[in-house]
Amino acid sequence: MKSSALGSLIAAVLLLQGCASTMSENECVYVDWRTVGYEDGARGEPAHRLGQHRKACADHAVAPDLEAYQAGRREGLEEFCQPGNGFQVGAAGRAYAGSCPTQLEEDFLAAYRAGHKLHDLESRLADINRQIAYRDRALAQAEDELNAKETTVISDGASIQERAQALFAAKDLVERKEQLEDERNALMKNRKRVENKLVKYRNSLAYNF
Repeated sequence: MKSSALGSLIAAVLLLQGCASTMSENECVYVDWRTVGYEDGARGEPAHRLGQHRKACADHAVAPDLEAYQAGRREGLEEFCQPGNGFQVGAAGRAYAGSCPTQLEEDFLAAYRAGHKLHDLESRLADINRQIAYRDRALAQAEDELNAKETTVISDGASIQERAQALFAAKDLVERKEQLEDERNALMKNRKRVENKLVKYRNSLAYNF
């Protein structure tokens, strides 16, 4: 997908999901619209953010200073749309609203995608670690339950029926443990692969950002 198409798509999504402006009457009346524009630009807010401010201030019969806002937003975007910032935005897993001007977007997007790839690898590793931790807990629980069933099987105080039930349950627990161990072993191998990819990718970025 071309960068302009990507930016438009993400901007459209943000338009549907974006937060409304919460400017108060006092802010609408006395605010420095150039500063508002700069702050929005420095955060990479899409152009429709002004429309949200306009809607909020319309309730107080105040119209934004369009020229001042746009001038400030251009200054803010100059700061936001730098490659180093693009990498940080991507690495944090944040969405890009397609707000950068054409002359800055190509380098910004290249850095953003590099950062987002790092975020994806780190997220994959974190997810694998969560899955391993879940199986560790499940294995510990299964081991405790198995010990309890084995105790019942050899208990002099247990009836034949209780021993039989415990024996069948122990068999199921052994199978459960084997399944969990197989899953954990597969996850450990996958974690090693992702860790290696992550190390190599981080090393490839060492001199770029």
